[in-house]
Amino acid sequence: MASANPVTYSFLLGRAWPIILANAAVPMLGLVDTAVIGNFGSLADLGAIAFGSLIFSFVYWSFGFLRMSTTGFTAQAWGAGDQLEVRAVLGRALLIAVSLAVLLLLLQWPIAALAFALLDGSAQVEAVGREYFFIRIWGAPATLTVFVCTGLLIGQGKSRKLLLLQLFLNGLNIALDVIFAGVLNLGAAGIALGTVISEWSSVAFAFFILLPDLRREQQPGESFWPRARIMDPQSLMATATANVHIMLRTLMLVFSFAFFVNQSARFGDVVLAANHILLQMISFSAFFLDGYAFVVESLVGVAKGQGDRQRFDLAVQRSSLLALLTAVLLALLLWLAGDVLVAVLTDIEAVRESARQMLLFAVFYVLLSFAAFQLDGIFIGVSQARQMRDAATLSLAVFILAWWLMIDGLGVSGLWLAMIFYVVARALALLLFYPGLRAGIGQSEP
Repeated sequence: MASANPVTYSFLLGRAWPIILANAAVPMLGLVDTAVIGNFGSLADLGAIAFGSLIFSFVYWSFGFLRMSTTGFTAQAWGAGDQLEVRAVLGRALLIAVSLAVLLLLLQWPIAALAFALLDGSAQVEAVGREYFFIRIWGAPATLTVFVCTGLLIGQGKSRKLLLLQLFLNGLNIALDVIFAGVLNLGAAGIALGTVISEWSSVAFAFFILLPDLRREQQPGESFWPRARIMDPQSLMATATANVHIMLRTLMLVFSFAFFVNQSARFGDVVLAANHILLQMISFSAFFLDGYAFVVESLVGVAKGQGDRQRFDLAVQRSSLLALLTAVLLALLLWLAGDVLVAVLTDIEAVRESARQMLLFAVFYVLLSFAAFQLDGIFIGVSQARQMRDAATLSLAVFILAWWLMIDGLGVSGLWLAMIFYVVARALALLLFYPGLRAGIGQSEP
């Protein structure tokens, strides 16, 4: 059942740190893959890994709604003490995940054709990249299933089990990649094979840590899978609609960063490389800020399920304060140590100098971004997906308008200012819908 723990700062930090570590485990896998191929593979293998990872990052990011919507619906059912509905949420999410995965498998050839047509690589890199793609695509059902299980764990506030799942997934993946690509010298194909095996193994591990708790809450005479609830047309429609709205919101978010990178290229390779380095620093800060966002997703969803506006307000206020303080510390660290970090990431002096000139923009972005992360978490937790889509549309329009007004006069500085306006607009647009969201906490459904 939902935890009755008080929403203290120590409680919030206890929930957040495993999520931060779990998030940080993801890029570690990419670093190890690169190191293994860089030392044991060929140049074509390295290029194939870069292309293949880019394709799957885009595909899987597009399906991130499976994690987000599952979190919100789970937290609300968990808060209401409706364990039958928790299992129904899991069943509906798995049904959608498996359906999408089957579609991906059926469309793997057209997806590969489109992806490699858009990417510009040598014939050898493309050939190895295709081999990597057609092996790794068979992990799609497992990956989407893990998304659902992750959402369930976050919705229940079980961040330590989430950390265990991520450590298992990435730890096994790293070990298998070293064996297949390093010891057996299978190159990019070995990396893909190791990833697929670790993904399917993680599905088994996820159910191993999920099912005992779910069965413990199962009442005598109840079916574990409440088929009538899972297949309820209204509930299925609500889940599908939320998923579509979140997917559209996510695609607009992906587009905004892709647009920023593409516009950076207009100023030459040096600026492009410098902006890429600064974006990596921004991404690093997101590991920490996402920790508080994931925590608030669970807490506000539970508060909605319990109809407890006071607990909702407390969760929002205290988690947001911790996120603000963390953003201040991260921005301060970036401001004081940014030059050193840039020097570590590149030895090209022209790129270093360009990154130093734009470092303050990244500092302000990190400082101001916490509000967008927190509000995203709040809206995910209470399943206000349509408002998230509308806010994403408004903020993207602000970004494009700011870029159009400033790019000619201010150059790359105008591009960065537009990006900062964008992250602030994401928060302000969600704040437009926040009073209505809060008013619905503790009110009976119409």
